[in-house]
Amino acid sequence: MQKSPARAVLTVGPHDGGWAVELDGSLFGHSPDKEVAKASAHKRARQMQDDGRPCQVRISGEMGFFAN
Repeated sequence: MQKSPARAVLTVGPHDGGWAVELDGSLFGHSPDKEVAKASAHKRARQMQDDGRPCQVRISGEMGFFAN
């Protein structure tokens, strides 16, 4: 059985009052807007996928919503 390469995980999360993307211990894509940081993560993930490296984008620090 052939082993697949390890999947890289890009994590979007809160950082210094804004949002940033973490990959392998380094941060990039800093922004006060979560959507901008998510777009940065997805752009990097697309580049990695195109280069043949499997990856995943995770969003942390989001809270669920409650409806009454």
